[in-house]
Amino acid sequence: MDLLNQYSPRDASLHFFSQAMHHLNRLATYMAPLISTDIAQSTDSSQYVLPFLGSEGGGNMFPGVVSSPFSVVKLGPDCGPDAYSGYSPMSNIEAFSLMHESGTGGAPKYGVVSQQPYVGNVSNPLGDLSSSRSAPDQAQVGLYQSSLSNGITVQLAATSHAAMLSYAFPAAAEANVVVDVSHVLTSVGQAELSQHYINGNIKISPIGIYEGSGTYNNGWNLAPDWTVYFCGQFDKTPTNIQVFSGNDMTLNNYGPNAGTSGTERVGAVYSFADPKITARIGISFISSGKACQLVNDEIPAGTALQDLVDNAKSNWNTEVFSKIHTPETNRTNLQLLYSSLYGMHLIPSNRTGENPLWQSNEPYYDDFFTFWDLFRCSTPLMQIIQPAAYEEQIRSIIDIWRNEGYLPDARSSNYNGRSQGGSNADNVLADGYVKGVRGAVNWADGYAAMKKDAKVQPTNNNDPQAPDSSTREGRGALPDWLAYNYITPNYTRAVSRAIEYATNDFALPQVARGLGATADAEKHLTSSQNWRNHWNPSASSLNNNGFVVPRAANGSFLEQDPLSCGGCYWGDAYYEGTPWEYSFAPHHDMAYLINLTGGPETFVDKLDTIFQPDLNPAGEVRFGNTIFNPGNEPSFASPYLFNFAGRQDRSVLRSRQIAKLYYDTSPSGLPGNSDAGAMQTWLLWNMIGLYPLTGQTTFLIHAPWFSMAIDLGDGKKLAITTSREESEDSIYVQSLKVNGQVWNKAWLSWDDVFAIGGTMDFVLGPDPSGWTQDGELPPSPAS
Repeated sequence: MDLLNQYSPRDASLHFFSQAMHHLNRLATYMAPLISTDIAQSTDSSQYVLPFLGSEGGGNMFPGVVSSPFSVVKLGPDCGPDAYSGYSPMSNIEAFSLMHESGTGGAPKYGVVSQQPYVGNVSNPLGDLSSSRSAPDQAQVGLYQSSLSNGITVQLAATSHAAMLSYAFPAAAEANVVVDVSHVLTSVGQAELSQHYINGNIKISPIGIYEGSGTYNNGWNLAPDWTVYFCGQFDKTPTNIQVFSGNDMTLNNYGPNAGTSGTERVGAVYSFADPKITARIGISFISSGKACQLVNDEIPAGTALQDLVDNAKSNWNTEVFSKIHTPETNRTNLQLLYSSLYGMHLIPSNRTGENPLWQSNEPYYDDFFTFWDLFRCSTPLMQIIQPAAYEEQIRSIIDIWRNEGYLPDARSSNYNGRSQGGSNADNVLADGYVKGVRGAVNWADGYAAMKKDAKVQPTNNNDPQAPDSSTREGRGALPDWLAYNYITPNYTRAVSRAIEYATNDFALPQVARGLGATADAEKHLTSSQNWRNHWNPSASSLNNNGFVVPRAANGSFLEQDPLSCGGCYWGDAYYEGTPWEYSFAPHHDMAYLINLTGGPETFVDKLDTIFQPDLNPAGEVRFGNTIFNPGNEPSFASPYLFNFAGRQDRSVLRSRQIAKLYYDTSPSGLPGNSDAGAMQTWLLWNMIGLYPLTGQTTFLIHAPWFSMAIDLGDGKKLAITTSREESEDSIYVQSLKVNGQVWNKAWLSWDDVFAIGGTMDFVLGPDPSGWTQDGELPPSPAS
């Protein structure tokens, strides 16, 4: 039953939410004894992580082994075409490979450097060697297990650059492990984005160690050829090793050999007499020799699989889960908290020392997937709980600009792409700068990179889904933006790109002022208001007027249904959001937007409309056909914008309603693609009781779920306490003290609680209060 479908008129809001909360709390009460009778928080917070959360229902989470945050190796099963993270619970397992993304959409990436165990004679290693499961896969932090229908049990563990695969074959079975260099995740649904195997090589040493490389291309970011090197060995002596090569499923060579290479599919089949076999594999982007070094350094011969599991749990507890402590005892809340922290740290990948493209003393990160998804919630939270890694990531993307010419909006396999809208690395840099990131960041270079985004159109990469301009990097529609101060339909995604370009332009003065570039700051602050040029006050929908719409070169507005974005994809005027949604998007210019809308009361009424069920014929049934879409990032901030109009209580109601209805602990527990943890960080901010406005020092206040202490690094912390009436509906702020002082604003700044730490003490109750009625509204720096 979709609880949102029970909600209809506005005057039933509180009744609906009370009923929904009552239902969810009863459900948690009934489920808790089934999970565990001990719900006290442990120092081993990894026990609360559910690796399969969000792995189904379009969440596309990677449930395999990631030994530490930002690890290069992500070891797990590959289950056929269009398995974005490799995993699918219903499809056969084709192989277990060392590289994956997590939570992404569009088309699969990676699924390379693989092994596949097989029982019986391998007559054709190029044929279908996949296996179904005899039981569902199991996972915990640091360990993954598959039970195959052919009787093989596979257990996986890993380190940052290496993997261990443990195979238990049936007794007396003919045990084989197939190494197929050509194996890669593919796509049928997005064939033009499908990855391809280009060439490979493998050589076998006299003692059975294999090493080599594979070269692949394409994928979601339309990457050219890239190469990864590998080195593998087994703990048992094989009875036979056969090397193969061929095309498609046709063998050309198959037999004893020291190795092979070429554009044909290549690999090797290892056969064993022992039913228990363990493989160790290292990978590198530099050489197979380095891959051998990494596997021997990180997983020396004789290492027990359980030791790797224990090390992984220790890594995650120390580096991530210890960042938020809470006295909370509700197990479901703890599972959501720590699973979300886990999910936001799987990518990007820290490939420092593994950059094959240029020599540098700067850190190197890859697999940003993507800043379009991450800049709203993920990167602001990353700065707070991972300040050292966050600074490294900023240095890394500036170094990419230094050596390749543009900041990445997305990047994987050492190649920028794709940019879905604006140059959103600009937003990330601005956010870091205004919140005090300095360290070893070269901000002069950072600002130069941002200025290039604002001034120089990148070369068209001829994306088949958006051939009008570059989707690799930068701002493809820049000529229109500079000539008209808006974007015409000559460019795809014209309206949504214009909204984003305005936000990107707002990012520049945030850094320019600090560097003394006052004229630049004023210029770009003015151009950040150009979203207004897409505002048609006559556009009407559902008794509301004024929406951002397409605009022709002659200045005329084009006819546009505010409820429709067409396909809402690469070739349309709006990307993954409707005109309704994008009309609330200029968060740096909210006071002006509210004035355009007709004032605070009209704005509140209009904003509330997007949460009403059955108003959007093109909406998703699972979301009650609302205009608001919790599964896509353009709507992320919308539930919190009531704060700008003096209705903080509505922000609490709407955001908590979304969190409780569309996030849960099941494999389908995310409302959309995780998008590298973007969904999880939205939920984490909801738990914390704040919402960040990227590129500004402002955080909007709503209400925390429970008391917690956030480790800010360098001995600093933010302590949040909640005192509430004993009621499941006690979600509304009655009063708040910040650093011991009575607080009447529905927002605070970075300096208030994050720069040196601080305290927030909430008193919560079941009904809205007027605690902010005399408080200053949040800033609108471009208004």
